[in-house]
Amino acid sequence: MIKFGALEIGMILANYGIGSIPFGLIVSKIAHGTDPREKGSGNIGATNVLRVVGKKAALLTLVFDLLKGMPLIAVSRQLVLSEQTILLVALAAILGHVFSVFLKFKGGKGVATSFGIILFLAPQVALIALILWGGGVFLGKYSSVGALTAFGALPLLTLFFDLGTDFVIFTVLVTVLIYIRHWSNICRLFQGKEGSA
Repeated sequence: MIKFGALEIGMILANYGIGSIPFGLIVSKIAHGTDPREKGSGNIGATNVLRVVGKKAALLTLVFDLLKGMPLIAVSRQLVLSEQTILLVALAAILGHVFSVFLKFKGGKGVATSFGIILFLAPQVALIALILWGGGVFLGKYSSVGALTAFGALPLLTLFFDLGTDFVIFTVLVTVLIYIRHWSNICRLFQGKEGSA
């Protein structure tokens, strides 16, 4: 059973708030005065920031999105919260990124933030997923193919490394969310109209 005290609820809500910070939008505005939602794919992630603003802004966006979920997960571990609570704190950051409270509950696709969290919680899984992402991009020619390949394999990798039922459920939820957020990409792939976002 998950204990939902004030501390646990506070950590979950706080990480949702941190996850909601739209770093792609902030970096693009500061660096170029541009709103990435108005150009390219309309996404606030690093791929579209790269297209709309440039390499430095995209790199900053990527780093911030990768790291945004980690600090409070680390704090949750230091506080010796339950594994289920830690995973809910992690999931909250991803949900914040995808459904940002600062962007009227719209946001990015969750790839970088999810990967950063998996890297923090299970680096062995993340590294193999990264290889699969690279293979997907190389063979499929699109960033979306890499993301779908890597996250599609995530629950299986978690099972392979025997990381426990709770972590398997967490990765299934993350994978489902990533696929939902990439539904338009999936449709375009089948239609042969996909871009690089």
